[in-house]
Amino acid sequence: MKIQVLIENKSRDEALGCEHGLSLYIEALDRRLLFDTGASPLFISNADKMGVDLSEVEFVIISHGHFDHGGGLEAFLQLNDRAEVFVHPLAFGNFFSKQSNGRLRYIGLDGQLEGRRQLVYTTDRFTITRGIRLFSKVMAQAPLPSSNRDLMKKVKGRLEDDDFAHEQNLVIEEGDRMTLFSGCAHRGIVNIVEHFHSIKGRYPDVVIGGFHLAKGDEDRESDEDIERIASFLLSTGARYYTGLCTGRIP
Repeated sequence: MKIQVLIENKSRDEALGCEHGLSLYIEALDRRLLFDTGASPLFISNADKMGVDLSEVEFVIISHGHFDHGGGLEAFLQLNDRAEVFVHPLAFGNFFSKQSNGRLRYIGLDGQLEGRRQLVYTTDRFTITRGIRLFSKVMAQAPLPSSNRDLMKKVKGRLEDDDFAHEQNLVIEEGDRMTLFSGCAHRGIVNIVEHFHSIKGRYPDVVIGGFHLAKGDEDRESDEDIERIASFLLSTGARYYTGLCTGRIP
């Protein structure tokens, strides 16, 4: 498996742009995938500099309905008219972030994309092709990230807390090796990994993605919660690669 980070919050390479968002290019099982498209077309510019030909991508997975994971989708569709784009049926909801001044900021996807022919709407457990699958409907056995606060959705004109039913996760199986990809883990990384276990009867070998443990360096989960989460993750025996909304945890 080959994984290249096309966009992330930060970059070590001055030649590559960065923004609040995520996009991963994946080659596995003789397939080319894109996991999220960042907040803007910036990931396309980075891909060009990294020698990644996005016109060859076959499958695109949008992890959830926030702009920082699907904001670059329109630009991608302009250069690739063949790839199938897998989105949760609830991903085009009206999602908002409550700002410190009390105002609401729209953070959802571009609703004009909802009817595009390349979109494929997924189910709770969905097979894209052999060895490449999605799952959602993660049960909240452990607490959800406290940094979900102020993330809202509007349903029938009524504002309520977002339950992130629109979030989905990617699993790639190569032989007996399983890799789990999460976008932001709004449903809780512990819950997501446990849900994986309930499906597969084992823990993944590798987990990659954001864990949503912080909104900036000052606004993060408590030390006790971080210790609880870390202890569980260590107990699974998986290797974890994270960034994006995880925050810098000392």
